[in-house]
Amino acid sequence: MTAARASTQLIRSLPKVLLHDHLDGGLRPQTIIELAGQVGYADLPATDAAALAAWFRDSADSGSLVRYLETFDQTLAVMQTVDGLQRVARECAEDLAADGVVYAEVRFAPEQHLVEGLTLEQVVEAVLDGFREGEQLAAQAGRRIRVTALLTAMRHAAKSTEIAELVVRYRDEGVSGFDIAGAEAGFPPTRHLDAFEYLRRKNAHFTIHAGEAFGLPSIWEAIQWCGADRLGHGVRIVDDITVAGRPYAADVAGAVAATRDDVSLGLLAAYVRDRRIPLEMCPSSNVQTGAAESVAVHPISLLARLKFRVTVNTDNRLMSGTSMTREMSLLCDEAGWAIDDLRWVTINAMKSAFLPFDERLAIIDDVIKPGYAGLPATD
Repeated sequence: MTAARASTQLIRSLPKVLLHDHLDGGLRPQTIIELAGQVGYADLPATDAAALAAWFRDSADSGSLVRYLETFDQTLAVMQTVDGLQRVARECAEDLAADGVVYAEVRFAPEQHLVEGLTLEQVVEAVLDGFREGEQLAAQAGRRIRVTALLTAMRHAAKSTEIAELVVRYRDEGVSGFDIAGAEAGFPPTRHLDAFEYLRRKNAHFTIHAGEAFGLPSIWEAIQWCGADRLGHGVRIVDDITVAGRPYAADVAGAVAATRDDVSLGLLAAYVRDRRIPLEMCPSSNVQTGAAESVAVHPISLLARLKFRVTVNTDNRLMSGTSMTREMSLLCDEAGWAIDDLRWVTINAMKSAFLPFDERLAIIDDVIKPGYAGLPATD
């Protein structure tokens, strides 16, 4: 990383690629309030948009992944109808496009939207319709974006194979892959081997939340047992890295400043790097859940310097009060990133997307590279 900074205004104008964003973690506060009124949900902690946004951020700042996940009770409560799902998906696409995102994979768990009697198919179709509407509205505003869906199964539930079948059924209609999410401890990905084996037989892509709240065993199982194409977060891979003979956790600040010659990779870390397994890293979210101390010493900077295939993501824009522009700006302001670093992780993300190779290459060559063309490596 270089010490030079890029301005927020410039970062907002740059093309971005987002691989890890939760639909139910990115609602507009005013939309939550309006949808709550429509469906008769009366348990919101605030009915003013600014106050509600602050509540989500404060609740998510607890440092506990479990407490962080509890904030989703509020958003899921207003995402139980076709109209509500379509609106949230439409606004998601519009908001991402306004932030300069040109390609996004947005994930959601269909099984969490069945309270009012919708079928899994109705949930998926409503969200896909919303994404298409949002893309069209963004295009009318002069912004190009493509949004695909990742269908998520919950680690603690038993619908993973059913959700995997939906991925295959809808993959030609805007679903690009599969994911599992939820609390890691006590719910290893190997509980869902049937789903992963089915997806492999069908040549389908999948990512797994691993290495966020739980450590190396979660990452190892996701890769070696389940065959994950990507790792959701994967931040704990640094537990398999030593710096000057000491574990990463023993001297985080020293590790961030270390040269590559000071660093030694364990077998799992080396495998992840050598196989170019993408890491869907979410700096602000990781700080909120206690997976990282701060953006300044977030493992993403060390991993980038070691040439792991790291990507920058938002995770939950509402809970973190964030955007891709903000995540990249924080890395520039607090961790010393510069424009060339942002370009590198953006191309990493597009290379790692669950799209056909020629489509990925076209976005890199026709959108991302021209978007950075002529910009200096410093600003």
